[in-house]
Amino acid sequence: MINNNESHTNNINSIRNPNYFIMNPYNHIIDLPEKIRILDTTLREGEQAPFVNFSVEQRIMLARLLDEFGVNAIEISPIVSENHRESTRLIMNESLNAEIVHHLRALPRDIDIALELDAESVALFMSISDIHLANKLRISREEAVERIISSVEYAKAHGLTVRFTLEDASRADPEFLVHSARIAEDTGADRLSIPDTLGVLRPDGMYRMIRLVRDAVNIPLDVHCHNDLGLALANALAGIEAGATQIHATIDGIGERVGITSLAEVVVSLYQLYGIHLDVKMELLTRISDLLHSFINIDLKDFRPIVGRNAFRHKSGTHLLALLNNPASYEVIPPEFVGNRRRVLFGSFSGRNGVRILLQTLGVNVDDERAAQIVAYLKKVSAGDLFEIEYNLPTR
Repeated sequence: MINNNESHTNNINSIRNPNYFIMNPYNHIIDLPEKIRILDTTLREGEQAPFVNFSVEQRIMLARLLDEFGVNAIEISPIVSENHRESTRLIMNESLNAEIVHHLRALPRDIDIALELDAESVALFMSISDIHLANKLRISREEAVERIISSVEYAKAHGLTVRFTLEDASRADPEFLVHSARIAEDTGADRLSIPDTLGVLRPDGMYRMIRLVRDAVNIPLDVHCHNDLGLALANALAGIEAGATQIHATIDGIGERVGITSLAEVVVSLYQLYGIHLDVKMELLTRISDLLHSFINIDLKDFRPIVGRNAFRHKSGTHLLALLNNPASYEVIPPEFVGNRRRVLFGSFSGRNGVRILLQTLGVNVDDERAAQIVAYLKKVSAGDLFEIEYNLPTR
């Protein structure tokens, strides 16, 4: 059995029944990284879930409990609103053991916000798939490479630890994925995150993608797996088998659309299926889940892949822009294919694109300046998710 921290003890040994923990003969022991890390992104990815909006106090309480549990890193995005910025500042003042990772776009102005908060670690993200470059960012591959270089150089020049996320890696051209990964490493990135942004990979596909990047670079890799087809946990474990050393998870797997890998599922699976005893307090898992659900009123049935209401719910403004140009940017299949409906949420996360979409649906046209003013107000008052509409894309 691999023990990531021999000095750590908790009540696992006192309740251990050998009948529960016999290594299954079909799960042969394989070579895995010596140290596997868990990054919890409930305060970032989790809050992108429909109708999930935390107060400053709630974010602090979740961060404290996650730190007590023993996650290696906690991710939060200070660029969403002033409310999130204040949350980030206060969480950093908690002197937690976990690394606090500031999630930012690969832009100097976002990095400046993290610097104002005395950040030590940042996660820069940018899409590299052709479908996202064309429909979301509206830049070329060459421009994408320039953005990787300029943002990593800027962050490293200011003494930051940098993880670079190659968003939508699983739909990117493999050669361009490797090229982008090497560029990020050569420019100074300390880690890479290789996400399955739409949950479109089989576990063997995830293994091959991570192995491809693992063989091309020398810096550590993260996996961030979405659950659109119900494969987030399987793909995260496949990524670890391929050589990744950090898994992204959220409490109960909440996140954009139907979410990502569940914290409880992944840490118990690592223990039960691989014999990996992480340096965490397993006995806190139910308490962590209960705390989350004391803050939010959501039905986990909505998070069912394919048929859940969240499967085609869209909340983030940057996602909506890409969706308008090409729905396949953030939908693994058309909702009508399975009798579901596309839904757009209106609120603090909508951004200018979301504001325009919803107001146009109501017969009101606004320019960029007015849309930006409305967004600024929603962020200032921490409006959360106000309402949603069913949205059919205009016929072209």
